[in-house]
Amino acid sequence: MGKRAIILAGGKGTRLKPYTISLPKPLVPIGDVPILEIIIRQLKKAGFNHVTLTVNHMAEIIQAYFGDGSKWGIKIDYSLELKPLSTMGPLTLIPDLPEEFLVMNGDILTDLKFEEFYDAHISNKSNFTIASFLRRDKVEYGVLIRNENAELIQFQEKPENDYLVSMGIYMMNRNNLEYIPHDTFFGFDHLMNALIEKKHYPKIYEFNGNWLDIGRPDDYERAIEKLSKINNL
Repeated sequence: MGKRAIILAGGKGTRLKPYTISLPKPLVPIGDVPILEIIIRQLKKAGFNHVTLTVNHMAEIIQAYFGDGSKWGIKIDYSLELKPLSTMGPLTLIPDLPEEFLVMNGDILTDLKFEEFYDAHISNKSNFTIASFLRRDKVEYGVLIRNENAELIQFQEKPENDYLVSMGIYMMNRNNLEYIPHDTFFGFDHLMNALIEKKHYPKIYEFNGNWLDIGRPDDYERAIEKLSKINNL
């Protein structure tokens, strides 16, 4: 049975300017290769045989570059958004989704083993699985901790905080579509809140390898430096 992936490639990449003035974000290069091509190569290696790109901003440039995917030995087709639909909304425009499929952002550099992530979701019989990463952020200021009398009771010099964050990579069952309104702006946060409300709790898959979201300029620069460490191209 083939594996299907949906890659969200419709964003404008406003946080990544000036790199995205003349290129759509998924075509911004990491080294000599666009980030989206790196992802497609990884998915092909992981056994995926069909990728759908959801496109909006500069869609014609993305379609011209990737075509039908024959260059990479994988089927590529497209779902065109006529308006921004966020992360989950575009799924309602794809009529032939299989029972289980992968969804991911088109601007992620990682050495996550997609085949293991896929298999974990299936073996756990999960409704929705979130790939997660422990991210450490440093506060660039001295932090003041006060009491109810506005008196300093603790001082922290540039503390570091850890957060378990979504990697922008998900496995999901087609049943989740019943919570997503058709052709409407609907994000990952909206779907998570809907599932939690219904007590259909998503599973969290923790990953401790390399992961960067190049939607942030500082991560984009780090991604160029780390490309050689990503070993599943």
